[in-house]
Amino acid sequence: MNKPETTTHAGQAPTLRMHYLALLTPLILTHALQSAGGLIDGFWLGHLLGARGIATAASFFPVFFLLLSLIIGLGAGATILAGQAWGARDAAQVRQVGATAFLAALGIGLAISAAGAWSAPWLMRALGTPPDILPEAIRYTRAMLLVMPFVFVTWTGLSLSRGTGDALSPMWALLVATLVGAVCTPLLVASTPLGAAGVAGSVLVAQLAGLMVLIRRWRRGGHPLAQGAGWQDWKPSATVALRMLHIGLPAALQMLAMALAETVLLGLVNRHGSDATAAYGAATQVLSWVQFPAMSLGIAAAIFSAHAVGAGRRERVPSIVRTGLRSNAVVTTLFVIAVHLLAPFALRLFLESGAVLEQAVAIVRTIAWSVVLLGWSNVLVSALRASGAALIPPLLSIAAIVAVELPVAVALDARFGLAGVFWACPIAFLAMLMLHGLYYRYKENKKDGFFH
Repeated sequence: MNKPETTTHAGQAPTLRMHYLALLTPLILTHALQSAGGLIDGFWLGHLLGARGIATAASFFPVFFLLLSLIIGLGAGATILAGQAWGARDAAQVRQVGATAFLAALGIGLAISAAGAWSAPWLMRALGTPPDILPEAIRYTRAMLLVMPFVFVTWTGLSLSRGTGDALSPMWALLVATLVGAVCTPLLVASTPLGAAGVAGSVLVAQLAGLMVLIRRWRRGGHPLAQGAGWQDWKPSATVALRMLHIGLPAALQMLAMALAETVLLGLVNRHGSDATAAYGAATQVLSWVQFPAMSLGIAAAIFSAHAVGAGRRERVPSIVRTGLRSNAVVTTLFVIAVHLLAPFALRLFLESGAVLEQAVAIVRTIAWSVVLLGWSNVLVSALRASGAALIPPLLSIAAIVAVELPVAVALDARFGLAGVFWACPIAFLAMLMLHGLYYRYKENKKDGFFH
């Protein structure tokens, strides 16, 4: 795992770039594996069940995004607190953060699973799911909600590991999970009465396999989070929970706002029929590939900034941000170009040639280029969050979503139809970047020395 940085100022820039590259590579591969799992599931749903299978999974996506926002917020808090403890070289604090985060993840996951399973019919109807896929969508939603506790616990483990600079263990864990899912999904979808809901069984087995690999690597590497290491420190803390809530709740609110936007967008798409829903579902699978470098750079910026804060070296945060912004301009742009060119071929994994495929290609090419803007925002927000500014950046994101993306999507849908809906995403990402950039500059120039 990566140690807290101890570079000198004179060699700071090149050394920091190397640290970014060392952490960014496994982070990108990890997100690639996550996307590969979704692609494999989508491939089998599309080829075994047709466009109806893709549309069924797409109908659940806003619900999944909504619920997962809670654990993403918790994961953000766990990553930063574990990173700060690691930067201070306090292994006992790392274990206390881990105990608190795992307990919270399990409790939230169980509560959501129990509450969500019975509400699946209402959720699917509220989203305006097309009638021809409504029964399948309800079964799929119920099954996925029942396995959420396992997803939440595994996600938390990955977040904690990354917070200590160990990005390799999550990568190997997700590699195993992806391979297990690749085997289980076609068996459960095609060979059992579950149909599309068989994906949930595959997710369960894959998540358990990934979690076992993560724990095994912790034990072999003598990681502070390994079972048996400093067992007396493995106890949840109310103080840590409050700090985690202070960091994670704003992040969760931002994700909830994004889930709201996804829900509204899906509602607009559903008005155009199940073919449009299928095109949207396939496009989101491909777009995830261009998003993971932007997401990885945000995580890397959060980890390095947390390490610097924990080590008492806040003055390093601006340098970390500048390196992250430059890296995003290169890395994410390369992914955007690749996705733009390869979209027609990648989408054929899910869809047959025809109007649905053409719609999906148009969606991908409309949104993909704007992910570069999202990557810059992620770097700024992550560094601010790790430095103590946890509330304002998410509120700015929510303002961009509520005041820009949603009304623009509704207006463009009324004016241009389905094609106009997705132009709201680039416009919203640009608004977010402007707001975050102005706030970061304000904090950087404060007289009380926010980063010093």
